[in-house]
Formats: sequence, structure tokens, C-alpha cells
Amino acid sequence: MNAHTTADVVHGPGALLGDPDALAALLTDYHLSTEAEKGLPVADASRLPARYLAEIQDPRTAFADDTVFLAVDDGVPAGCLVVTAPDAGTAEIKRVWTAPARRGRGIASVLLRAAVAHCADSGVATVRLSVWSWRTPAIALYERSGFRVTGSWDLREELVCMEYASAVRSHRAAG
Repeated sequence: MNAHTTADVVHGPGALLGDPDALAALLTDYHLSTEAEKGLPVADASRLPARYLAEIQDPRTAFADDTVFLAVDDGVPAGCLVVTAPDAGTAEIKRVWTAPARRGRGIASVLLRAAVAHCADSGVATVRLSVWSWRTPAIALYERSGFRVTGSWDLREELVCMEYASAVRSHRAAG
């Protein structure tokens, strides 16, 4: 991993290290890639489903209640991750993305560690995420990071649902 990789927590994703378009650009790449992988490629972001387009066009509103992490590698926005606002002791990780040119530098690992620590600090007992089954490198990363496959909460086929019992839950169980 590059020694200059950092994960900055952004509350209210408007102030992204002086580059308000950084998150939108990463999300655009994420959604275009995901649609192509699902066999539903689109020519450009304007043709994405409305819910994804809304995230790209106005991430401040789309993630107003969430915590956004932006990874910066050598001063360049390199990856993102969103943690939903906690609900009944559970938060969900979404939109984990590393720019393809920056992969292999540990950026996603930095983002995951920062997100899990944030959840534990916020009193979240369970952190969950879902990932497409064909994203085997991502599944392996999540497993190395302590996530375990669990029963599905999402009806979409080919989604793998995973959970991480945060330090809050582990500490309570040990006590």
C-alpha cells in the first residue's frame, strides 16, 4: 500500500478536499461499471437508473444522513465508501469503489478499516454489506477484513450478503 493513502471521513459530502466533483466522478465509474457487469451497459451516466443518477448529480442530498469516506492517494481521489446512518444498531456499507488505475494499493482496505472503526465508535453492533457474486476479489477482501457471508436481506439474485460484528458487539458479548 502506498504510504500516502488516507481515508478522510466526509460528513456532508460537499467538502471533498477542495474537489466537490471527486465523489460524483467515483460514483459515476462505479455505477457504469456495475451496470456493464450486470449485462446492462449504458453509453453514459445520463442513461443510468434514476436512483443512481441522483447519487451522481447530487451526492450531498443522496447521502445527507450517511457518512462518506473518500480515499486520497498521492493527493488524487482514489476511492470511496458510504456507510448508511445506523438503524437499530446496524449500518450498511455501500458504494465501495477504487479507481481502476489505483487498485492494488490497499485503498479499499483503508476505506473498510476506517468505516468499521467509525461504526464501532458510533455504537453500531452490526455492519453489513452486499456484493455481486461475480466480484470475487471484493468478496475475498471483505472476508479478509472480517466480514462473513450471512442470510440474504436483499431479494436480488446473485447478491452475496455479508456481516461484520463490530467491536461494540464483540466487547458486549465478552463482558
